[in-house]
Amino acid sequence: MSEQDNPPATTRALATRALEGVRVLDLSRVLAGPWATQMLGDLGADIIKVEKPGAGDDTRGWGPPWLKDGAGHDTSESAYFLCANRNKRSVTIDMARPEGQALIRRLASASDVVVENFKVGGLKRYGLDYESLAALNPRLIYCSITGFGQDGPEASRAGYDFMIQGMAGLMSVTGDPDTEPQKIGVALVDVLTGLHATIAILAALEARHRSGRGQYIDLALYDVAMASLANQALNYLVGGTAPRRLGNAHPNIVPYQAFETADGHLILAVGNDAQFARFCRLAELAETATDPRFSTNAGRVAHREVLIPVVAAALRTQTTAQWLAMLDTAGIPAGPINNVAQAFAEPQALARGLALALPHASGGLALGVRSPLRLSESPMDEANAPPLLGQHTDEVLGALLGLGEPERNRLRADGVI
Repeated sequence: MSEQDNPPATTRALATRALEGVRVLDLSRVLAGPWATQMLGDLGADIIKVEKPGAGDDTRGWGPPWLKDGAGHDTSESAYFLCANRNKRSVTIDMARPEGQALIRRLASASDVVVENFKVGGLKRYGLDYESLAALNPRLIYCSITGFGQDGPEASRAGYDFMIQGMAGLMSVTGDPDTEPQKIGVALVDVLTGLHATIAILAALEARHRSGRGQYIDLALYDVAMASLANQALNYLVGGTAPRRLGNAHPNIVPYQAFETADGHLILAVGNDAQFARFCRLAELAETATDPRFSTNAGRVAHREVLIPVVAAALRTQTTAQWLAMLDTAGIPAGPINNVAQAFAEPQALARGLALALPHASGGLALGVRSPLRLSESPMDEANAPPLLGQHTDEVLGALLGLGEPERNRLRADGVI
């Protein structure tokens, strides 16, 4: 084995970020596309975010709350925008103008990846579709994110997270059975689509190492939402019955839900028969532990209507803190139901440094959430705050495209940039 096969620790310490040298042209806005490009930026890619002059990404105005500047005053940067746009450079170009289209084509020619979330065919009229850009740059990986994909009867429709949650069945299994169907409290289909886009782009980059050619990625929110049904989808496909809403209960595991305690609530997540036996001993439910109806998970699922009231009565006898301490000692999975403030105050969140405070061009601090990706050989700790609108226009057009200051001034005066 050579030194290259097993580099010394000092070499590993100086390693570059995983996607160093990869350039991504981000033509997306709102959440799914920006979430993907933020993840690529976290991994070290150079993200050039193209925005409309004077307006920018729609989410810049989706406040309050707003970012505070160095004097503590509200800026025009929303918390929503901040959540998905760190580690990017903002360039303002009007793609409705021929000169703007030409600039974007030149940027695409110098990029490895394009990410866009326009309607199907929306960029073709600008000459910014995959076929047009791949002719200029055959190594280009082009990821299109739409509501329903590039084909099928719904392809031309706009897709939004909320409506997709409804159409794909997610809302039919979310919420209390005695109330209306509920959406998930976060635009999770957008977030999951961003994750899938990132995975697809990384796979396409790896494929390009072998083939030397880029490719087109067709990613649909609807497809992602359907795939994310996971066990609920298979419960239907295998069992033949559409799953129903169970509130906080689990369709395949019992007891696995929220329960009331003497002073609040907790989540009890019994995952196997041994854990259930330990819980019964802890809760002094000797008869329940020996009841053959409850000795296996399949039996507990079949008899949940009998078992759950027994477990619920036992848990109401002590406080949440008392139960959590005992359950932890016994190795039985359980946890509190935190609000977001309590979640950030958890000792684990503090120890992992999950809350970020990044110096922002406004003079204030851009708060954020640390990436969950932690690579031992590819550091990710030097994050950059989300950019001001057009903050890097001169930098990118000058250094990457070679446009001198007089030319940039002319384009700016003409409203192109």
